[in-house]
Amino acid sequence: MVKRFLSAEASEILAMSAQELKQSIKASEGRIILSENVAPREPYIAECTNSEMARAFGADLILLNGLDVFEPVIAGIDKVETNIIDRLHQLVGRPIGVNLEPVDQSAAMMDEKLEISSGRQARVETIQEIERLGFDFVCFTGNPGTGVTNNAIIETVKTAKRHFSGLIFAGKMHAAGVDEPVADLEVVKALIEAGADVILAPSIGSVPGFQAAELTEMVKVAHRHGALVMTAIGTSQESAEPETIRYMAIQNKMCGVDIQHIGDAGYGGLAPVENIFTMSKAIRGQRHTLAMIGRSINR
Repeated sequence: MVKRFLSAEASEILAMSAQELKQSIKASEGRIILSENVAPREPYIAECTNSEMARAFGADLILLNGLDVFEPVIAGIDKVETNIIDRLHQLVGRPIGVNLEPVDQSAAMMDEKLEISSGRQARVETIQEIERLGFDFVCFTGNPGTGVTNNAIIETVKTAKRHFSGLIFAGKMHAAGVDEPVADLEVVKALIEAGADVILAPSIGSVPGFQAAELTEMVKVAHRHGALVMTAIGTSQESAEPETIRYMAIQNKMCGVDIQHIGDAGYGGLAPVENIFTMSKAIRGQRHTLAMIGRSINR
């Protein structure tokens, strides 16, 4: 039986298969935090990467945003002869994922569309590349204005199941500039049927009109079909007061989610570290917070 994430050493976490990692997260009963970092942006604290800083304040999973997987740059890591993701694994001792965006060229946009590089888009070639780089998970979602649609995400999940061995996170944190519902039970079911391991949903209080009852129903559907759920604060509210983060975190946990995401809209492409720490203490208390940040990554 796999050890729950909260009790596992770094060496045990990094040795887990995708399905073992999924079970380890599930066994932690809603007490897992994912920090999203803008990978190429110069960190607010120049002496280390955003990922190291996030882990030091309570992040369990690291999600890299804005990374061109064909020319990967992570600020704070000098160019290395070996795989840059292997190096980041060594530095943080945590599972590492990457955002890839299933851009829909026919999407009905609500505002001006933002063009992104091919190395950030979800295509067969980029999915094959993240497999080669050794990412533990991929997140198929959309940044603001990129024109990512739910249908494109669903089709991309199907493709990823053929080319990627890690966990697949999929769904929307916000509209991504497209005029369509962000959270929808039929979309949840379609994502699970396509093969998604973790369904994304907006955090309570982040998307207008999204209610706790809707999130609870999404969680029940996902859990009934073997998937996990991650709520996301992807609306720049990650830089709000700690009291706001605490409220959102507790509300999300009451709805039954497995992972809570905190976004990258702080100085240097990282949420304010006190908000990562606040979220950690809110959903798992001081004991587990200090254990996670205090245990050496060399164990």
